[in-house]
Amino acid sequence: MLDKIKKTIDLIQSIDIGALQKLNEKVDLKKLMESVGSLNDDQLKGIVHLLNNANKKHEVPPIDADFYDISDRLTTDEREIQLKVRAFMEKEIALIVNEYWLHDSFPHEIIPKIAELNICGINYEGYGCAGKSSLLEGIIACELARVDASIATFFGVQSGLCMGSIYRCGSEEQKQEWLPKLQKFEKIGAFGLTEPEVGSGAAGGLTTTCEKTENGWKLNGQKKWIGNATFADIVIIWARDVADNQVKGFIVRTETPGFSVEKIKDKMALRIVQNGLITLTNCMIDEKDRLQNANSFKDTTKVLQATRAGVAWMAVGCARGAYENALAYTTQREQFGKPIAAFQLIQNHLVEMLSNLTAMQTMVFRLSELQDADKLKDEHASLAKVFCTMRTRDIVSRAREVMGGNGILLEYNVARFLADAEAIYSYEGTKEINSLIVGRSITGFSAFV
Repeated sequence: MLDKIKKTIDLIQSIDIGALQKLNEKVDLKKLMESVGSLNDDQLKGIVHLLNNANKKHEVPPIDADFYDISDRLTTDEREIQLKVRAFMEKEIALIVNEYWLHDSFPHEIIPKIAELNICGINYEGYGCAGKSSLLEGIIACELARVDASIATFFGVQSGLCMGSIYRCGSEEQKQEWLPKLQKFEKIGAFGLTEPEVGSGAAGGLTTTCEKTENGWKLNGQKKWIGNATFADIVIIWARDVADNQVKGFIVRTETPGFSVEKIKDKMALRIVQNGLITLTNCMIDEKDRLQNANSFKDTTKVLQATRAGVAWMAVGCARGAYENALAYTTQREQFGKPIAAFQLIQNHLVEMLSNLTAMQTMVFRLSELQDADKLKDEHASLAKVFCTMRTRDIVSRAREVMGGNGILLEYNVARFLADAEAIYSYEGTKEINSLIVGRSITGFSAFV
């Protein structure tokens, strides 16, 4: 008791008289002291606890978008590559991406830096490629898109669509000639399938034609939405043979007479990707540049099946980037005297986002396991593409919502994801087409026509 009295006296003596007088003007100190005196020990302890913690900074847990620790299932080598790509994107790309996105231009200076990562064509065997797993290829796509979906798309066109066409449909000579150069980014590639009037109906409706002549193959037609087209060295062109009506593939050098490209402007998504409208006018291609193992659209789908799985991973990365930026924002943005992350409605949005993201992550992980086991089917890739791109749209929408008006500003790093998600939702097969691929698989009926 004497100790408590001594402490009370010391406290009273330490009080500044001027401050006490000012306080007395706002509060009836006599009544306040009477109220404090009527409190029991537990109540007093509670008040002391509140006072002691009033000035302590609330510790926010680290942002962890891998909620189920899926990365724990990676090998040490795979994890090192994942973190290497993540560090590169955060250091080299994150600081410049908004500027390039805003001005609809491509940062060509990053190409040698990406080449140094040695990740292009990482799941192919030989030809300078690492021969790693398709799972790692997906992880890389996710890490690229986590910072910017445009850079992920540029990489996917080079590594997946262009190199994949040559790797799966080319002759040994074509592989030897092109794959090492593409892997090192000494040459830039593109992939031309979609046309101005033909997107989903490419299987049987290509209007670009190829015709065998004495001097080689003559190509005529147009291709639209071709990523990397404005600065590519080669473009894989898919055309319908007028002789047998089958789709064939060609390695077309962009300096070939009769080949021209016009940049597509005024896009609202993937603005860093340089999409082009290609026009082929009596463009002559040597037989040696025809993909020797591409003789029907079924051969084209070998490429699309693998890259469609990559797009699902890309959607996961886009969603993860939006979620992480939104979560960080909510822990820092204060309203009504505390961070908005402390409010129930905001937490509900965050949990919905994380739930969808976690489901997507586990889905694409299993998808890549099937691919590595050589069990991947069209319907597997299509289901993942449908689900992941749909859920990504929901996640980026909620991310913008929890950020209020700031969510539409580039500087807060969600508006770009919001826009880019729309392009990911549509390319590599629309939601409707991919749904019909899955529907045909589970019902046995084709509903395409």
